[in-house]
Amino acid sequence: MKLSKVDLSFQSCTAEYDEANVVIFSCPMDATTSYRPGTRFAGNAIRVDSFGVEWYSPYRDADLKDYKTCDSGDLPLPIGAVEDALDMIYDATKTILEDGKVPMMVGGEHLVTYPVLKAVKEKYDDLYVIHLDAHTDLRENFFGRDLSHATFMRHAHKFLGDHHIYQFGIRSGDKEEFEWAKKHIYQRKFDFEGLAEAVEALKDKPVYITIDLDVLDPAVFPGTGTPEPGGMQYKDLLWAFDQFEKLNNIVGADFVELSPYLDPSGASNAVAAKTLREMVLILQKNLDKKKQK
Repeated sequence: MKLSKVDLSFQSCTAEYDEANVVIFSCPMDATTSYRPGTRFAGNAIRVDSFGVEWYSPYRDADLKDYKTCDSGDLPLPIGAVEDALDMIYDATKTILEDGKVPMMVGGEHLVTYPVLKAVKEKYDDLYVIHLDAHTDLRENFFGRDLSHATFMRHAHKFLGDHHIYQFGIRSGDKEEFEWAKKHIYQRKFDFEGLAEAVEALKDKPVYITIDLDVLDPAVFPGTGTPEPGGMQYKDLLWAFDQFEKLNNIVGADFVELSPYLDPSGASNAVAAKTLREMVLILQKNLDKKKQK
């Protein structure tokens, strides 16, 4: 799959694909959304809103303008054709990885993470996943589908293996999902306690980070399809980002589940745009760390 930068890019992420080392791409898909749809509009809503967010992050003490990042825009996913869309996401991720670049994916519903993980796992066999979310996403099937936004991590476990998934902030799911998790993954309910210890344990492992923004409390982030009260504050997420900076081998990242039209105030778009700035800078600084070794 051929990728290139788009005219309407995220902030200063305007490098050509060939010169970039981090590539943003968005996946406009909400085909299996089970409650309130609209996540397919997230990518470009974030791009528009990013013009209201500073390029410099005081949290990372880093500036997007100092790095070569390409924003390749929305993938042209076929509406309603779930398997075809997943194949296209897999192919795009595979291309980015084969070209020696780091994927930064923006959803879309959380199912779009599944083909990205599949491609990343093929390159990094001993892959670990840090997953921030309100929901377990560990059902075997949902509404008759094996693959959906409520099942993707259970099926990713089939190729990731036991104890390669670390979940934090979980506060919603079926009893069977929580019972299954006790045997097969690390799961922290309700908050991010234990994240610092997990980062230390995985410090030199290849790590992929996936964030469902509904891990945040609906008072902070109302623009999502399945809001869950009792969530994190944005300062909690910034603390998590501080922990991620201590990792030595981040091989990809994403965040998902912004549904921009569910929040007429636009605050959720601003949260997502700021999150993308922080995540891109974390990936870029991680690459700097690797170069210094």
